Amino acid sequence: MNILLIYPRYPNTFWSFRHALKLISKKASFPPLGLLTVAAMLPDGWNKKLVDMNVTALTDKDIKWADYVFISAMVVQRESTNGVIARCKKLGVKVVAGGPLFSIDHDRFDNVDHMVLNEAEVTLPIFLEDLGRGCPQRVYTSEERPGIEDTPVPLWSLINMKNYSSMNIQYSRGCPFDCEFCDIIILNGHKPRTKNKVQMLAELDNLYHRGWRGGVFIVDDNFIGNKKKLKAEILPAIVEWMKKKDYPFAFSTEVSINLANDEKLMKLMVTAGFDAVFIGIETPNEESLTECNKLPNKGRDLKEMVKKIQNHGLQVQGGFIVGFDSDPLSIFKSQISFIQNSGIVTAMVGLLNAPRGTRLYKRLMSENRIIKGSSGDNTDCSLNFIPKMHYETLIKGYHHILDTIYSPKHYYERVRTFLGEYRPYKRKGRARVKLFHIKAFLSSVWFLGIKEKGRKYYWKLLASTLFRNPRSFPLVVALSIYGYHFRKVVEKYTSTPIVDPVLANDESL
Repeated sequence: MNILLIYPRYPNTFWSFRHALKLISKKASFPPLGLLTVAAMLPDGWNKKLVDMNVTALTDKDIKWADYVFISAMVVQRESTNGVIARCKKLGVKVVAGGPLFSIDHDRFDNVDHMVLNEAEVTLPIFLEDLGRGCPQRVYTSEERPGIEDTPVPLWSLINMKNYSSMNIQYSRGCPFDCEFCDIIILNGHKPRTKNKVQMLAELDNLYHRGWRGGVFIVDDNFIGNKKKLKAEILPAIVEWMKKKDYPFAFSTEVSINLANDEKLMKLMVTAGFDAVFIGIETPNEESLTECNKLPNKGRDLKEMVKKIQNHGLQVQGGFIVGFDSDPLSIFKSQISFIQNSGIVTAMVGLLNAPRGTRLYKRLMSENRIIKGSSGDNTDCSLNFIPKMHYETLIKGYHHILDTIYSPKHYYERVRTFLGEYRPYKRKGRARVKLFHIKAFLSSVWFLGIKEKGRKYYWKLLASTLFRNPRSFPLVVALSIYGYHFRKVVEKYTSTPIVDPVLANDESL
């Protein structure tokens, strides 16, 4: 068999980092981990080729080479996905589809030949068995939540690592919480299922021996879902491995805010090489937290918890949401104040959307408030439901948040606030300066220090960092480059005219 694995192109979003990637001479942030793992599950004798459309163009020659095309995507990649499927059908090549987009919306893709849905450890072997017998079915699905102790190491040989700014691995699946708007629990369940330390070290070894040195994003929905195992087994093993290898990686991951309650866990994480965590803060409004059942965040001083995590050597990246039914008119000012005062530099503020299948989607559907499918990009100023707040008020308030927090003045001010709290872990590993680091700095000087209108804030930040905190200079340059990307994305979204989709009688409804 000749198997072509295709990862569709992302639109230019907050998380695409497309404008930042240009400055650091990289083509994509992360490789398609799901497809690389699926490739490792396919028979050894099959020929496999991967096209990541975020890195390289997909040609008709690529498609014609294949006996089957395997495609995986998230909701935000729908447009590119539809284009790929149409091209495959035109060229007469059969399509096998899986991943989050298809597991949630498989009934909306009539032109896909085979659906291998949910978790591949369960459904892929059945498909492959039927394929070998010449009788593959159209849909394979299962509600089983398999253990992931036998999940293979991704087939990294299918990609050129130099195209990416970071690698990624998976340690666990599932989240113990039950936020109303979240589809993670639909895809992966409530109970965290984890790999063992032998698997984790094997994955790290594999990346290391392939020459990777740099960032590694652990893609878990909530890395600390099983704290006991992390502290007793996984993190101590990573600490020893990193020490032996002279700290080749810098880890980042996603966690819940209750990390701040566990001193031992934070210390273990930074000792193991973690330097950044993404946390769903969502909102400083207690009533909205109650509405969406964000239990870890309720009844806490969220700003102080963020600072505590920063004090332990972890940069906090935050997710924020506006558009809850309980949001008061003051929510826009409250969000700006919280973001600025907490020093969360990478603050992703999105409009609430209701992903299909979530408890929020079902509630709003019962209230006749769902108006269309979600775009998968909650920063593109689109809503898929009728909000309680007046639509124009909500969108204007949202635009005001974006325009404020990413303006050069406020953005660089927030970097200063972060640096005032950040206490990075001091390790003996040698600093590794690569050519693309130098190119990135020079690019930032040109785009941020010369061309951009807010350049005075850039130079003030760099000068004060060199004088007061020179060890943080590389991080400050990186954060400055992120800010450039965020401003470019915000310009695109906030320049779009505000049109209420209900009043416009949008045909997509």
